[in-house]
Amino acid sequence: MATSNPTSVLFCCDHNSIRSPMAEGLLKQHVGTKIFVQSAGVKGDMDIDGFTIAVCREVGVELSRHRVRTFDDMMQWGDDLDSYDLIVALSPASQRRALEYTRFHALEVEYWPTMDPSGFGDDREAKMERYRQLREQLSARIKARFPQ
Repeated sequence: MATSNPTSVLFCCDHNSIRSPMAEGLLKQHVGTKIFVQSAGVKGDMDIDGFTIAVCREVGVELSRHRVRTFDDMMQWGDDLDSYDLIVALSPASQRRALEYTRFHALEVEYWPTMDPSGFGDDREAKMERYRQLREQLSARIKARFPQ
């Protein structure tokens, strides 16, 4: 694990609707403007997840204005991946996609295996608890990886 903080971080997951925007918001809350932080997904076929918005709001992270974007969207909009110091992949598919870019660009890629909480829980409170577990897992990992 690196000892110094990067200046720019891209979190990525499958759809950029749960894990990566949550990690983006939590890191922004943790470091403020000291690190440039964005997120992206492999696919862009979903909107930001409502449970993600709710559990992040509980800790003061506002994600209701988050707009889902993909790696391809970023490249079309001129946001080059080689401008990031670190890509943190939160799913196997996003790790594979991020590693594709390391063939052409000198990027550091870390893989933080995280569960997709969207398929768990029979009722609202059970779902909320799974999303809270993800939030706390990401928060702990962020605080350990990006010390202040």
